Amino acid sequence: MTLAIVLAAGPAAGLTTDSGERLVDRLAGQWRRAGVTEVRVAADLAELAALLAAATAPVLLSGADLMAHTAVLKHLATSPVGPTVALVLTDPPAPGRATVREDRGQVVAVDDPAGATGVFGGALRVGPAELPYLIAAAERAAAGAVDPASALDQLFAGLAARGSLIFAHRVRLLVAHRVGTEADLRAAEAAVAAVDEDKAELRLSVKERDDFFTTFFVSTWSPYVTKAAARLGLSPTGVTMISVAFAVAAAVLFGVGGRPALVAGGVLLYLGFVLDCVDGQLARYTRNFSAWGGWLDTMADRAKEYVVYAGLGYGATHAGFRYGWALAIAAMTLQTVRHMTDTWYGVLHDEAARRPRAAVEEAGIGGKLNAASTKVQADTGSVSYWLKRTVVFPIGERWALMALAAALFGPLVALCAVLVWGTLAFAYTGALRTLRAWWMRVPVMTTVDVILHRDDGPVVRRFAAARPSGLERLLLRGARRGVGVLWLAVLPAVAPAVLLLLAWRWGSDTPRWVVVVALLVWLLAALGVRATPDGPLDWLIPAALRAGEYLFAIAVGVVGGAPAWLIFGYVFVLTLHHYDLTARLEKRQVAPPLHAASLGWEGRSVLLGLAAIAGIASIALATLGAYLLVVFVASVVLAWVVLPARARRTPAPTGGGVRSPG
Repeated sequence: MTLAIVLAAGPAAGLTTDSGERLVDRLAGQWRRAGVTEVRVAADLAELAALLAAATAPVLLSGADLMAHTAVLKHLATSPVGPTVALVLTDPPAPGRATVREDRGQVVAVDDPAGATGVFGGALRVGPAELPYLIAAAERAAAGAVDPASALDQLFAGLAARGSLIFAHRVRLLVAHRVGTEADLRAAEAAVAAVDEDKAELRLSVKERDDFFTTFFVSTWSPYVTKAAARLGLSPTGVTMISVAFAVAAAVLFGVGGRPALVAGGVLLYLGFVLDCVDGQLARYTRNFSAWGGWLDTMADRAKEYVVYAGLGYGATHAGFRYGWALAIAAMTLQTVRHMTDTWYGVLHDEAARRPRAAVEEAGIGGKLNAASTKVQADTGSVSYWLKRTVVFPIGERWALMALAAALFGPLVALCAVLVWGTLAFAYTGALRTLRAWWMRVPVMTTVDVILHRDDGPVVRRFAAARPSGLERLLLRGARRGVGVLWLAVLPAVAPAVLLLLAWRWGSDTPRWVVVVALLVWLLAALGVRATPDGPLDWLIPAALRAGEYLFAIAVGVVGGAPAWLIFGYVFVLTLHHYDLTARLEKRQVAPPLHAASLGWEGRSVLLGLAAIAGIASIALATLGAYLLVVFVASVVLAWVVLPARARRTPAPTGGGVRSPG
């Protein structure tokens, strides 16, 4: 059950609209139309505290001075970004109203006029963890001398001051204003009436800032598809599944070869990408959000792209190029490692946004790069803005390049083009992000479950709990001030695969001792769990470990004579497992239910190394890949079907009260 409370305190409580309806009653009706199951009006702060004390789910709060479209309140109520979300307006600052500074969608400061980017809109959604503080603050305010007109602003400012994670919901295209007089109310009513709410919502379904290809070749007409899908009653998940079908069909056509099939494959790939945009637009248009839908969209995007790589690899091999599958494996590995760095750099920036500005180093080349990037991003529509968004090779540009190159020149050219542009983009973003992160000096791995996101298995977990030896402490001395990422992750990740491939290249049969040495070198990465991950480059650790595991598995497959398609399939299953971790990180979900059964990077690598020594690399890749796929599917079913159903059947605890923080 969702509860909305309208605080009817201050002069605005007596305002009436043109139709003679009290503004307080109008807001209560709007919350009901926004889908709220229970709406209460609190006459003062004491009554507000009493109503909050009975809540165990997120609560929606608004003052009595808000004139807005109903869609604004619905968007706030259904926002998927976090449990606590505040409405932020672009209205000019006014006495008694809190100003807001936001960064990367988070409220990072309140009542800081120098850096203010908006004002508090007089409405917010409060997560259950924040309710105890809000109740105590409302009770204190009720006992003191608080101006009723600014009571909600003071509660919001206090919530932000205690370090609560608050996301900003900025009003765009629709209208919302806080009013204090009859004249303000009449002007706000006129502004609300002048906007077509449904048309504005359809436009809002398109991302405000997107990449060049998506903006000019997809979003110009995809809203019409979105509206048609809504009228047909399609769900975002249904559109995602249709998009997957289009991508699979395109991959099959790329594998078949022949100009008609390649052209048809290019067209289907483009349409599949359009539908990939439509599923998100449909979710925003219908406000049909769910953790499952967000997770599925992330996983489907990657799976579709890699299935297309497989089709291109098979098509290039079928056309006579010996290393078609090798190119597909390289493209998939490169793109996955890129995505890992993208995810963790985003987490790094989110953490930096939550810290005071003085705590984030802005001097030197890092500060200059930050300033330059901010300037370019602010100059929307300029050549430099679009170049910056295009050079990083986002998904729209990747799919467009694959579709055009395959249709015009064939699968081999398509794969080569993806690899060349992808490598250059990785070098560009990697270099700039590393410089910026080094100067920002904001640790990020200390804020998460390091062992989970390193994907450590039971062996490394036990190793982490044991006391380090003198030799280990000596080796760990190099893990200071961020160098630990290079010493404990990057070098052990690359060296084993290089050693194996060089030995294979120099002789027809790789000596078993070379495999043993390579495996031991790779396992040195386990030392990283001993180091405190508080360096400025620690955000690279997950990507480095992913790269190391993929390269080691590929090298074992090559040395063991495994078919290239089998190596591709094994790495593909690994990417699903790792994308599951990053998707859960982005969607703030807990660890997969069967994560321990995935054996960890060290467990999987040891099994493959032993198989290579025994001469059964192909059997090991097939068996371990099938096992990991079963574990992944079973984990998905448990996480999204079985456990939620069990939770729904479990009776809610009785006794009322407020759930304690944590």
